[in-house]
This record gives sequence, structure tokens and C-alpha cells, in this order.
Amino acid sequence: MSMSTVEPGTRLADRFRLEDRVHESGGATLWKALDEILARPVAVHTFAPDFPRVQEVVTAARLASRLTDPRLTQVFDAADEDGTAYVVSEWVSGDSLLDLLESGPIEPERGAALVAEAAEALAHAHAAGLTHLHLTPGRLVWTSGGTVKLLGLAVDAAILDLSSDEPAREDAEGLGRLLYAALTGHWPGDFDCGLPAAPLDDGRICTPRQVTAGVPGYLDAITCRALLQEPRRGQPPLATPADVAEALAEVPRPAPAPVTTAPPALNLRSEAPDGLGVSTMPPHMPSHMGPQMTMVPPPRPQTGTASKILLTVIVLLVMAAVGVGAWTVGKNLGNTPRGVAQSDSAASPSPSRKPVTVKPVSATGFDPLGSDRAEKPEIAPLAIDGKPSTDWHTDSYSSADLGRLKDGVGLILDMGKPVSVADVVVSLGDAGGSTVQLKVGDAAELSSLKTVAEKKGASGSVTLTPEKAATGQYVLIWFTRLPSYNGQYRGTIYEVTVHSPGSA
Repeated sequence: MSMSTVEPGTRLADRFRLEDRVHESGGATLWKALDEILARPVAVHTFAPDFPRVQEVVTAARLASRLTDPRLTQVFDAADEDGTAYVVSEWVSGDSLLDLLESGPIEPERGAALVAEAAEALAHAHAAGLTHLHLTPGRLVWTSGGTVKLLGLAVDAAILDLSSDEPAREDAEGLGRLLYAALTGHWPGDFDCGLPAAPLDDGRICTPRQVTAGVPGYLDAITCRALLQEPRRGQPPLATPADVAEALAEVPRPAPAPVTTAPPALNLRSEAPDGLGVSTMPPHMPSHMGPQMTMVPPPRPQTGTASKILLTVIVLLVMAAVGVGAWTVGKNLGNTPRGVAQSDSAASPSPSRKPVTVKPVSATGFDPLGSDRAEKPEIAPLAIDGKPSTDWHTDSYSSADLGRLKDGVGLILDMGKPVSVADVVVSLGDAGGSTVQLKVGDAAELSSLKTVAEKKGASGSVTLTPEKAATGQYVLIWFTRLPSYNGQYRGTIYEVTVHSPGSA
């Protein structure tokens, strides 16, 4: 089968310029492209001249474009003209479920929240007559904007020539497989998706609780009801995406990002996750994502006779205290010798300053010594989102000294204005061996940033305290040595908190 005749630089529909070939298989090619009219990156599928299902793919894409659920990949254009067929969709940047599972299963509620969002989106699609049929960990993404995206609705099945006599049940089982993967880090499917295969017990797939300790019983039951299509805890199998969504309705959800119609920024570095098969995006999500905590409203104020009496007593006590205080002050002032000034500071020691937390305006990966001068900028905000379950991390290197490619790499925070830095608390990964420096300055240039603190062999929560007063608009956490990670070396920052001295 011949490959696509289009090459980098080709313009489709007089606006979409192909830039980088991301993935190619079976006559279908995924590109990162630029929409020259709206100045935004897009994902474009093109097809070889002898690709047999062009019409099915174009039709599926056009049907998918009618859906408005923001959790589904938006299709912008689809056509077969002048001998060239293509599908244009949004370029999604973030971390797929596969990326999040690099180090094993994620927090149960967090994984369930991802799948719950996908189930609701897929239920909407089924109500419109569209199915997925190719649900894999690479197709479920926690985006850099803090939302969930389910990729490839209808289009994947058309490209791969997938069909089912029971599409609702097939997609419900697919959601069950995603939930199983999130809870265990293993894949219960028949094909290789990049995760270890689910273990078996007498030829049957082990339940999530058999594989991973700490999985809540209700999530174990929901997984089995969807994946195995078996009743559990007196509840029937989950035969449709809507059933799965309803079963997961009580799972705390991640906080959604504000909806925006502005074009995405052009400096996204993730590869478009619209490629089929194993995800091509860089490793972590953090997954940004921890479940949104349910806030308990404050108690309602009491009313009635009892509360009125209580209020009256409090008022009288306050009035009495004020009177006694005024009499004491007057007496002391009357006894003060002439020429001796009254001073609160002389009467009692100064209260110590209590550090205050200063929120950064933004964060980005800082790699001034690298060829691209950036290091995972798309996930940098996850290190200042207040969620310890999410993280920013460096690229992976062949040795602890960054493969001898550069002297350091880090995360830089823009505080918005010069601030006095009392200390910076950095939450690192559990692996030891990091050497991190704290640099502060007034420009986002390495030469302008002064090293004010350093920790060697660091891991876990680390407090970097300047030896002398340090003030600047930019705060840099700079790795000069990295801890081991999956046979290589990678630095990870889950959360950064900057403290100023505060006021007395």
C-alpha cells in the first residue's frame, strides 16, 4: 500500500499547512499542522490514494463535528477533494491516561473521575447515534488546560474498520477497561496498548482489588459490572456508557477549566494525541488533576429567643471589657513620668513575622541551555495548582547529570512583581538523589538569577531557605542532578510554595 503523497509544507483547503508527521499506519497519516487563518495548531489526518475507507472516515468526521460536548475532540473540517482526503481536528495537548500510568496506577478516585467524564461524553455521543469502539488509555487525555478529552470518536473506528453488533455494550466494556487500567496500571484488553497485561486467575481476569491494594470496593464492583458485564453487589451489569456514567456519578470530579473560544497557543510541545495506538504525547499528568473536594457549607446561624439572649450577654461582656481596658490605659498614662515616651515596643517584645504565601502568576519549564530552550512548558502550571497529586517534570535523561548535555534544567516562576523570598517549599518525588538550587532574580535569564540556596540528595518535601535576603520577580527551582526514573533519570516537582517574610 502506498503512503500518502502529501509532504511537510503542503497546504490543504488553502489554510492548513502540514508541518510534522506524527504517526503513520495502514495508509492513514497524522500530522501536526498550522491553521494559517486562525494561527493555531491543528491535527490533520491524510490518507494514501488507495486507502479503502476514505468515504467512511470523512462521513464519520462530519457527523462527529456536529457534537458540542467539550470533552470530545472537535472536528473542524473533513473533505475528499482533488484526490486528497483529510480530516482536521483540534490539537490536544496534555497527558493521556497511558502517560499517567507510567509509574503504576494513579489514585483510585482520580482515575475514576477521568473515566466518569469520558463516560458522560460518550453517553452524549451514543444519544446522537455515534460510537467509539476503540477506547484505549492513549485516547483519554487530561489536557494542559485542566479538562478531560476523549479522542477519536467515530473517526478511529472508521480508520481501523471497526464495527459491532452491540456498540453500546462494546463502549461500556471499553470504559470498564479504562477504569481497570486506571486502578491497576494493567490492561485487560486483547491488544497491546503500552501497559502490562492484566493478571489472570484460573483463566479469568483478576479484579482490581486482587491486583492493587487500596481500591475501594464500590469502584471494584463498577469495574467488574462494566468490563466483565457481571452483576456485583446486587447491581446489574453496566451495558451502556450512560449506565457507566450513572454508576460513577458520585465520584468527585476535577475542577473544570474556564471555557474559552480563543485559539490555543502556538508554543504547545506535546505531540498531537490524535494518533492511533500507543500515545505519542510526552510523559507526565500529572497528571493537574486531583479530585475536586466537596465543600461543606457553614452552619446556618441560629435564630429565636435563646440566640437573642446569648447575643445580649455577649454585648454586655464586650462593653464591660472595653470599660476596664479604657480605665487601665488612663491610669497608666496618668502615672507616666514627664519626658518618658510611651512605646508599645518597649513594653513588650515585637511579635515575630509570620511568613505569607505568595502565589506565582505563571510557571514554565526552563531550559536555557537546551536546543529548544523549553522543558515541558505545557504541564508547568501543574506545579502551582495547589494539588499535590499533579506534577511538572523534566524530560528523561540517560544519566543523573542530565546526560552531560547541559548543566541544569528547571521550573521558573513569574511572581508578577519583585517579592522578598523567605523560603520556597518544593515537593519532589520519593526517589532520592536530586540536587536542586533556588535561584532568584529580576529577569528570566540564567545570568540574571542568583543562587541563594541548594539541597543535595533531596527527595520528598524540601524547604529552600536563602542564607541572605533575596528579592526578585523570578524564582527558579534548578535541577543540577536528577533522580532515577524507570531506568533513566528525571526530575519531578509536584508542588511549589513561595513564602515572603510577611509583616509584623
